[in-house]
Amino acid sequence: MTEAIRGFWVASATPLAADGSVDPAKLAAHAKQLFVKGVDGVVLFGTTGEGTSFNVTERIATIEAVLKAGVAPERIGIGGGFPAITDGIALSRAALGLGLRHVLVLPPYFDRSVTPEGIEDAFAAIIDGVADDRLRAYLYHIPQISGVAIPTGVAANLRKRYGKVIAGLKDSSGDFKQFQAFRAAAPDLAITVGNETDIARAIAAGGAGTICGMANIAPELVKAMIEGKDVEPRMQAAAEIVLKTPSFLATLKAIIAAQTGDPTWLRVRPPLRALSDGSAFKRKLDELMAPAIA
Repeated sequence: MTEAIRGFWVASATPLAADGSVDPAKLAAHAKQLFVKGVDGVVLFGTTGEGTSFNVTERIATIEAVLKAGVAPERIGIGGGFPAITDGIALSRAALGLGLRHVLVLPPYFDRSVTPEGIEDAFAAIIDGVADDRLRAYLYHIPQISGVAIPTGVAANLRKRYGKVIAGLKDSSGDFKQFQAFRAAAPDLAITVGNETDIARAIAAGGAGTICGMANIAPELVKAMIEGKDVEPRMQAAAEIVLKTPSFLATLKAIIAAQTGDPTWLRVRPPLRALSDGSAFKRKLDELMAPAIA
């Protein structure tokens, strides 16, 4: 199994049933369709997957079903962000028991006044609580959403303390200088980016690849970024289609619904509100994607 997430990974959206529960069959099918398009793996229950809206039991039950549907465990990562450290430990242990290794871990995101030492203590408590060398943990830096930044010194200290168990870091800050700071402070970490327009420059600067949400709806464009093709302006325009809306997540799922002809993809969990139709957004994306990427 791979020691760290590298290459082209998708922060998967989460399809829902009518009662608001996860539709694992549809999620597995979505993952398999992405694999056909060159995707290396999927991260479930991250930000794009509305992860903080799902508890430990729901996440693990979904993984069990997705594995039974034929998705290989080495191609699955799971979002492990919880305010309660005990939940982070429980999820990680259960995921390891199912053959997964990759767990993305948010810093505790309720106390916005937490110190760098406190953030390091929280991550360390999860690693110590899991106490399993099979774990490959990824620090998840998305301060504009979580409200808590991961200091570069904390990332470096944790790598020194735990070695390969702290396998990487996902930088979704959208600030390339922040990515460079993480690379300088902890060069042994496999650092992926979530901001699609930074993919090519991040890989050129030693980054491990991407875990991103736009690949749900434009995997070909993301793959072109990874390959270093001159498509950054198109990627920026594509990202703006969803980012310049009240809800990135609801808009992205509405586009998936329009692309697949399956309106159940419109469903979101509260506090999000579903859109009624994504066809206009799909048309904008289609116009942007034509002509085909060379």
